[in-house]
Amino acid sequence: MGKIESSWDFRAILYYRGKMGNRILKIGNVKKTIHYLQKNGVRHTFYAAKERIEEEKKAEYVFQEPDEALLAVQRTEWERFPYRFSIVVPAYETKETYLREMIDSVRRQSYGRWELVIADASKGCRVEEIAAEYREKEQEGRLRYIRLPENGGISENTNAGIEAAAGDYIGLLDHDDFLAPDALYEMALALHRAEQKNETPVLLYSDEDKYEDNIGYRIPNRKKKFNMDLILSNNYVCHFMVMRADVMKNLKLRKEYDGAQDYDLVLRAVSGLLASVKGPDLERHILHIPRVLYHWRCHEQSTADNTASKRYAYEAGKAALEDFCREQGWNVQVSHSLHLGFYQIRYVPDILAVRHDVGIIGGRILDGYNRIASGIYNEEGKRLYQGLHKEYSGGSTHLAVLMQDCAAVDIRCMRLCSELRPVFEEITGVLYGETGKQELADVSGIACDEEGFRKLSMELGKAARERGFLVVWTPQMTLKMKKNNKKK
Repeated sequence: MGKIESSWDFRAILYYRGKMGNRILKIGNVKKTIHYLQKNGVRHTFYAAKERIEEEKKAEYVFQEPDEALLAVQRTEWERFPYRFSIVVPAYETKETYLREMIDSVRRQSYGRWELVIADASKGCRVEEIAAEYREKEQEGRLRYIRLPENGGISENTNAGIEAAAGDYIGLLDHDDFLAPDALYEMALALHRAEQKNETPVLLYSDEDKYEDNIGYRIPNRKKKFNMDLILSNNYVCHFMVMRADVMKNLKLRKEYDGAQDYDLVLRAVSGLLASVKGPDLERHILHIPRVLYHWRCHEQSTADNTASKRYAYEAGKAALEDFCREQGWNVQVSHSLHLGFYQIRYVPDILAVRHDVGIIGGRILDGYNRIASGIYNEEGKRLYQGLHKEYSGGSTHLAVLMQDCAAVDIRCMRLCSELRPVFEEITGVLYGETGKQELADVSGIACDEEGFRKLSMELGKAARERGFLVVWTPQMTLKMKKNNKKK
């Protein structure tokens, strides 16, 4: 990394301080700001700081546990579900307070069919002593302790726990994090509902938040249902991830991807599914539970609070993604985005030529003031990220700058594979043609207002998905509209 100008260092940091006070100016945030400035330059740092400030002004997050009455009902209902969960925890020199809170969070589960497997590589015996203390309080076999002869790293230590796990599904829990009391019940309920549809999910994941001592719960991560191209941009699955035991035992974690071993695991699970499942159908095999079930503890040594502390992890993530793409036979170039842990894929020569599962690609449409006017639609036909300045990323999850699958993209900034061009002609009533350097679909012959373009876009997206194609939004593809006479 090159040297940065100190004047601009302080301008960026002082901008934070002036707007937010000492709350934002803690060591972890200063380090992240300086690293971001070194990596991305003054302009990007300015907009990132400005967006962060605006995000901080929003209403505070409050995590609310299920009330005791609901948990009591769950404790009587869980026996109707047959699934046994193994919670695997690799431990290494774990702080006693964190270890106890982690174990207590598992013991508090309203769902009773579980085992906790602690694979310990600590030099001392304190973890073993605490585990023995809890074993005396628990039913026989529910809390299992494995003493590892040496510290083999996160993957090998976790694999020891995976091999010993006896459950139908295996969940991974970090030694300093903890679960919401209804985490396993919600997983079991999701499995039950899937089975009623004759589906057997391979992987389940939930929303999560962060927890910081003396502050409490903050920064909830409200995730999307499984999204093929979003997982190729970032490991948004992350926590709480539960996988069918036979699949996890077969895959295990790979030591060469330590730091991003969970991302590599998810990508290989997806790769296995792709052998027999079309892209749009992956949603039936990988389930998202839209509830915060996992609390990711923040401290200086964790990636939760200090993303720059484990930069090797992001190189490992990039390598795992490159390996996945090679496995699919895709010719790609993978690079880091502006934000740590987020990636960009460039397909060579382009995505439609490389990916036969993608039927439509589309980009963002900017108004005359560099705000997103249109581009991507959700299933309800709502435009996403509308009004967001082009330099903003979309908050802490950076969704506005990440390639992702969607219900539809704006017909005025899209390209189609050859198989869907007759569909375009059928829906629009005009012949398919391309225009401009980006070879966008030519819509000059379509007489529509904004609502008309929205309806045509949604109809095309629906037709593509019905035919087994993905619709992919790529924000790097941009169409600029002319500035109106009057600024809004």
